[in-house]
Amino acid sequence: MNASQPMSGRVAVVTGATGGIGKATAAGLAALGARVGIVGRSPDRLAATAAELGGRAGSGAIDVFEADLSSQEQVRRLAAELEERYTRIDALVNNVGGFWAHRHVTVDGLELTFALNHLAPFLLTGLLLDRMRAHGDARIVAVASSAESLGRIDFDDLQGTQRYSGQRAYNQAKLADLLFTFELARRLRGTTVTANAVHPGVTRTAFGAEDQARLYASMGGLARPFMRSPERGADTVVWAASSPELDGTSGQYFHDRRVKRPSPRATDETTAKRLWRVSEELVGLTW
Repeated sequence: MNASQPMSGRVAVVTGATGGIGKATAAGLAALGARVGIVGRSPDRLAATAAELGGRAGSGAIDVFEADLSSQEQVRRLAAELEERYTRIDALVNNVGGFWAHRHVTVDGLELTFALNHLAPFLLTGLLLDRMRAHGDARIVAVASSAESLGRIDFDDLQGTQRYSGQRAYNQAKLADLLFTFELARRLRGTTVTANAVHPGVTRTAFGAEDQARLYASMGGLARPFMRSPERGADTVVWAASSPELDGTSGQYFHDRRVKRPSPRATDETTAKRLWRVSEELVGLTW
């Protein structure tokens, strides 16, 4: 293995890769020699990102995949395109997500925050898992958030139809990210595939800008200079997806390259198993 490019000859897929942490993650993995599939919904932003990252010296190849992951049909199409393009997938970084102050419904009739932050990674990971198992070690990395510590899984109102709060929906979705990651790690024991999560820290991105998410917009101004750069936010994500020192490590939650203790709710196996069953029903995929 080339010590300066430990991902040489390997393939990584990064969702939500046209800006912020996703873009910085794709750049970091490409700099380590990986061939990187970047996923985004805007063809113009995808083309611009591919041109920027592909033009950097020492960068691995960049491939473009257009998909709106709030649509389950497009998640399935993306998985098929990835499997057609790649004979192996060594790292899957589930970064795509968002915050909306108002309730939106996807083409599948699901609440957007839960659908994009949780169900999209759940479905995509399930569809790609066989390909990831096929060629030795592979890693699944969830870009999580400390907002999980405030979250509760409301099984009686997962879709926020009875009452909706943008912050409550986001907290719930990020808690779901961790519950999914830890349950996935338990189910992958004895295989060559690992699953971990990363809290990147509060980072300067356009997060929450689409829907007047004033809580996040207000974090601009005076607070913005103290936020992390996307590159710093992505550092632990890249490390979790590539570092040889994490070979065989699974079911962990990292921040700044150190193990972070999740909330007690995130480690509740009964809730995790129930969420898994509900998620399977919502996406029509039984693992």
